[in-house]
Amino acid sequence: MNVELSSEREARLSLERRRHREAERRLRVFDDKLRTMGVDTEVLDAQVQEKKRQEGKAKQEQAAFDADVLHQSKAAAVLQNRQTKQKLALQKALETFRSQNQQPQTRREFDLNDPDSWKKTDQSDAQMILPGLVGEDPTKSSREQRQKEQLREWLIQQQAELDASRSQQEEEEQRHNRSREETLNRAGEHLHLQAERRKEAAVATQNYNLAMIEEKHRRKQQNDPDYDQETAAVPGFSPSADVRPPPETVQQVIQFQKYQIQEKKRIEMEKKQEDERHERVRLDSARAALLMERRQARLGKQLRQQLDSANGQLAQTHKQQKPDIERGQIDESFFLKFNTCSRSVELIILARSSSSRIHVEQRGSGSGPRDEKRNRMD
Repeated sequence: MNVELSSEREARLSLERRRHREAERRLRVFDDKLRTMGVDTEVLDAQVQEKKRQEGKAKQEQAAFDADVLHQSKAAAVLQNRQTKQKLALQKALETFRSQNQQPQTRREFDLNDPDSWKKTDQSDAQMILPGLVGEDPTKSSREQRQKEQLREWLIQQQAELDASRSQQEEEEQRHNRSREETLNRAGEHLHLQAERRKEAAVATQNYNLAMIEEKHRRKQQNDPDYDQETAAVPGFSPSADVRPPPETVQQVIQFQKYQIQEKKRIEMEKKQEDERHERVRLDSARAALLMERRQARLGKQLRQQLDSANGQLAQTHKQQKPDIERGQIDESFFLKFNTCSRSVELIILARSSSSRIHVEQRGSGSGPRDEKRNRMD
């Protein structure tokens, strides 16, 4: 049972297509009329035509750009000439207007600057001119005297106004001082009355207390039964029954204030020590972080150096492991391997051309990283 699977059919068809392409390629490669040293002339011709087309298109674009630039330059030159002509016409019109409508004779001050004024003056008008130079003020001394007197009067008036303002200010200050003194006096009298009243109330209370004490002693000496009931009914009335602590003395108050001051100083000292400790901890943390960062940077640098050295060794190993064709070391035994398919001719030609080019470049420019890179690219 000859059953063919779809995958086998596809593989068979693919193999037949490859064989057909190989046969066609063999015909083209081994044909002297079509082959030129293993180079596909059709592709080269297509590339040449495409390059020419691109160059023609670039020339057309450059020509269009040049034409546009020339057109814009001409338009700019025309516009500049037009502006220049307008400016010259405006200046000419301005000069014409000044020469026609702004003559020196039409000016308002021309009578003062007219060089021929003495020729135009009549004899009758000349007799009315005062003796002396033309334009001289004969009343100059009297005018200056009046100006000085007016200035003196102004100064006197200003001095009087200043004195009046000063006197008014002094009166206001005196009035304010009197009102303040009266207010202080009334406040003092009020305080004095309050002190007298408190004093009278204290004296009355003291007299009442003394009278009550005398009444208690008297009733106690007389063995009054009502006294015992009153003393029993009122707690704390008897001196022996008063359990309140005695009032604090001045020395105790001073001692307590000193204790408060010392306690406040101790709290401030503890707070200051706590702040200093926090500051030390912060500085130590910052220093440790800086040292750690520097250590990490140093370790990173060492790791990068090790990585660079490892990469260099690996590149050297790869370079040594490359085949002879990439290093430019090819002998005649290498060309004996290409006799199995239609690509042998092309490979032999390319290998020989690349080998010769590599040797020529190494002899001409010397060996180096850039030359080695160029050889690899070739």
